[in-house]
Amino acid sequence: MLRLVLLLALFSPAAFAAETILIFGDSLSAGYGIGIEQSWPTLLAKRLEAEKLPYTVANASISGETTAGGASRLPAALARFKPAVVVIALGANDGLRGLPVAEMRANLQAMIRAARQHSARVLLVGIRLPPNYGPDYTAGFAAVYRQVAKQEKTALLPFLLEPIALDAAAFQADGLHPVAAAEPKILDHVWKALRPLLKRP
Repeated sequence: MLRLVLLLALFSPAAFAAETILIFGDSLSAGYGIGIEQSWPTLLAKRLEAEKLPYTVANASISGETTAGGASRLPAALARFKPAVVVIALGANDGLRGLPVAEMRANLQAMIRAARQHSARVLLVGIRLPPNYGPDYTAGFAAVYRQVAKQEKTALLPFLLEPIALDAAAFQADGLHPVAAAEPKILDHVWKALRPLLKRP
């Protein structure tokens, strides 16, 4: 069942002057199976508040989202939230459905360009597929993120789940979605790539 998370914002005393970080992902960013309050975007909002950085978090991630769906939804989200930073964390569902890699590439490029038209800084977050999808498809899939980031000259985090990928205990019974206890590790991983895009007061 698709799950829509419209907005998550933890406000500091200076919230009304804060800029927005838009998280645009799928179930891996929507708190699937654990609750949005335990997801890494919620933990990100708390970290921003603790470090007194002038940002709020808008989480527009949807479980089951593909890059095509994201590309069609993003213009409205950009108009609504007017983000300073956009984190694009899509592609997993394209891969799980075996959708054409070329289409995924075009959709990611379209989202990055749309974000930049709104003067937003972009972090592209990749994902990797299990080997049972075949070496050619999995290699081509992983390469898309590097190719798009290089072509569009945008920040890249190659693999969202890298710090937990080899730990079976870090995943729910489906073997795809992280448990709540793994979310802080994911946040720490994302933070390293995201922090350089954030401006201090």
